[in-house]
Amino acid sequence: MIILIHQNAQQVVKVLKGKTEIKISATHCTIAFWELAEKYPEEIIAWCEEKYSADLNLAQWPKVFYQDLIMASYAIENVFLPDSIGYIDQLPFVNVKREVLFPTWQMSSDVGGIKGESLLKFKPLFEGIDEFDYLLNSIAKIGQQNGLFCYSAPGLVIQISDKKLKNTATSSQLFSFIYQYYNTIWLSVLFWCYWRYENKLPIKAYLQAFFEKKCFLQKVDLSGIKIQSNKIPKTSNSIDVIIPTMGRPKYLMQVIEDLSLQSLLPKKVIVVEQNPDVNSISEFPELESKIWPFEIIHHFIHQTGACNARNIALEEVDADWVFFADDDIRLKTDLLDTGIKELKRLGADCLNLNCKQEGEGVVFHKIKQWGSFGSGTSMVKSHFTKNCEFSKVYEHGYGEDADFGMQLRQLGCDIIYHPEIEILHLKAPMGGFREKPILAWEQEKPLPKPSPTLMAFALKYYTPQQIKGFKTSLFLKFYNIQKIKNPITYIREMNKRWKKSEEWALDLMKEE
Repeated sequence: MIILIHQNAQQVVKVLKGKTEIKISATHCTIAFWELAEKYPEEIIAWCEEKYSADLNLAQWPKVFYQDLIMASYAIENVFLPDSIGYIDQLPFVNVKREVLFPTWQMSSDVGGIKGESLLKFKPLFEGIDEFDYLLNSIAKIGQQNGLFCYSAPGLVIQISDKKLKNTATSSQLFSFIYQYYNTIWLSVLFWCYWRYENKLPIKAYLQAFFEKKCFLQKVDLSGIKIQSNKIPKTSNSIDVIIPTMGRPKYLMQVIEDLSLQSLLPKKVIVVEQNPDVNSISEFPELESKIWPFEIIHHFIHQTGACNARNIALEEVDADWVFFADDDIRLKTDLLDTGIKELKRLGADCLNLNCKQEGEGVVFHKIKQWGSFGSGTSMVKSHFTKNCEFSKVYEHGYGEDADFGMQLRQLGCDIIYHPEIEILHLKAPMGGFREKPILAWEQEKPLPKPSPTLMAFALKYYTPQQIKGFKTSLFLKFYNIQKIKNPITYIREMNKRWKKSEEWALDLMKEE
C-alpha cells in the first residue's frame, strides 16, 4: 500500500510505502495521485489528511479492499458535497450510514484508497481536474456506473467518527458537478430548490456550470481488471428458496420444476400460498404428494399480502443463502450454482439478478452497485435477512422491496446487480382472486399524492433535502399528465394531496 499524506487536500506532506518514506516529484495532491498510480499500479493508492494519519486502522484495510475494483473512503470531519445534493438525487447512495460499510459514490479526502491499476482507467477523463475532492467524487460517480464498487468504510480508521460533517464544496463546484454528472434538467431543479427552500439565488454558479465538460454518460472500461475476492468464505453453498404465491398454480409448479433441475439444488423451497377464502383448499396437493429433491415447506394461509407471506417464509430459512423468487419466473438449470459462485467471486452479500420478459433487451450491461432491491429476483446472505423483515406499512401498496433493500444496506449489506445471470419473467396475469384491494386512502378526496406507502419510505429514509427534491420532481413530472393547467391552482391542489399523503404515511408508520 502507498499512502499519500496531505494537508487540506492540496499539499503533499509525504508518501509512505509501509513505514518507508518514498520520494515523488509532485507536490500537489491530484498530480501526486496520478504519479503514484503510474509508478505503483499493483498497490492500493491511499490518501490521508495529515492530522488523521495516526488513526488509520491499517490491519483492517485488506478486509475493505478485498478485490481490485473497490474505491473506499471515510469522512471523519469533511465531505465534499453539501446535503443539498439530495434536492436532485434520491438514491440510497446520498444518505450514508457512517457506522457500517455503506455503498456511496460520495468520497472524502480525509482517508481512503483505490487500486492503482483501477485509478489509471480514469486518467484520460479526469486528468485535468485540479481539486482533489472534486476528483475523488468524479471518479466514484462515473466509476459506480461502470462497475467500480464505492463505499464509505469505517473500517479504514480506528475510531468511528460521530462528528457533524462539514462540506468543502463551493456553490460553483456543486452546480458544476451536477451539470457534469447528471441530466441537464437537474441543474435547473437544483437552482429552483435553492431559491424555494434556502432563499438563495446562486445565479453565477448556475450559469458558469454550463461551461463545464459534460460527463453524464461517459463510459470507463474496467473489464480488463479481473475481480476475484480474497475474502475467506465463511458460508457454504446451501441455499433456501422462498416463494409467495396466490392463484397461479400452473406458474408456481413450473418454478418448482425448474428448481428441481438445478445443478445446485436448494436445501429447502418454502412456499407461502394465500387464499382469502377461509373455506378454500390448497391448489398445490402435489407439493406434498410428490417426491422432490429438496425439502418442501408449504404454508397455506388465508391472509393476503406479499409482505406477510415473505416474512412467514423467512422464519423457515436456515441455509447460508436465500433466493427470493417470484411465482411466475423461469430459471436456467445453472442459475443457483452460478449465482453462488458469482457472490463469492465478487465478495458480495447480495445479488440482484437480471429479470427480463420475453424479447426484452438488457438495459444495464455491467455488474454494478444497485440502488434498489428485487424481492423476487435476489440472492442474499441469510446472516443479513435474519435481521430484516418486510414492513406491513407497504402491504398491498408499493415500496416493500425498496424498504427491505434499505434495511440490508443499513446492516452493511451492499446490493449488486448482475446482468449476466438472467431470469425470465412470464408476467402472469392477476385474475381469479388476485384483485388488488381498495385501500382506505383511495377513497379520500383529494386523493393522496404520492401513494402514502411511497411517502412512508421517503419519510423513513430520505434526508430533508431529498424529501423536498422528491416533492419538486413529483410536481414537475405529474403536471403534464393531469387536467389542471393553471400552475397556481395546480400547485395549491398538489400541496393538499401531498399533505394528505403525509398524514396517511405517518398513520401507517405508527403500526410498525
